[in-house]
Amino acid sequence: MLLTVARIGRAHGLRGEVALDLRTDAPEDRLAVGTRLQTEPASAGPLTVARTRVQQGRWHVTFEEIADRTAAEGLRGVELVAEASVDDDEDAWYPHELAGLRAESTDGRVLGEIVGLQHLPAHDVLVLREPDGARTLVPFVRAIVPVVDVPGGRVVLDPPGGLLASDAENLVVSDETRGEPDHEPGAED
Repeated sequence: MLLTVARIGRAHGLRGEVALDLRTDAPEDRLAVGTRLQTEPASAGPLTVARTRVQQGRWHVTFEEIADRTAAEGLRGVELVAEASVDDDEDAWYPHELAGLRAESTDGRVLGEIVGLQHLPAHDVLVLREPDGARTLVPFVRAIVPVVDVPGGRVVLDPPGGLLASDAENLVVSDETRGEPDHEPGAED
C-alpha cells in the first residue's frame, strides 16, 4: 500500500528546490539522499532526492530530475508516496485506518463516526460526524483521544466541555480567553 510521505509546496530559490508539507514522522528516513519516491499523480515522477535541508523547522528538498524554479513550480501539490513499512510505529495510524471507526465517550456513549483526518499546522484533527450530522474537528492528541482501537473498530474520546456540537451548551470560556478584565473598571485595587 502506498502512503503519502509529503506534499510538495512552493518552489524555493532558482535551482529547483521545493518546500514540503510532511506527512511522516520519520522524514530523515523517508527523504534520505538517493531515495526514489513515486508520485501522485504518477505522471510527475518518480523523483529522486538529491539534497535536503531544514530551515526554521520546514523541510526543503531538491530532486535530481528538477533543475530550475519553473519545473519546481510545476510540482506544487504533487504528493510523494512510498510503500508502507511493516515496522511503522504502533501508535501511528493512517487516514484510511481511522475512517469509519465508531467514536465513543469514556462512559461508552456513541458520539458518532470518524470520517477523516486533517493535517493542520499545530497538530492533526479527527473529523467526527456526530449522530445529528454535525461535523466536528477533534484534536488528535492523547488527552482528548486516549484510545484508538482499530481492530475493535472504535476510538474513545474524552473531549472538554463544549468541544462537540452536541455539547455546545457546556462550553466554558474563561474571562482570560475573552480578554475581559478581572475586576470592574474604576474599582479600586
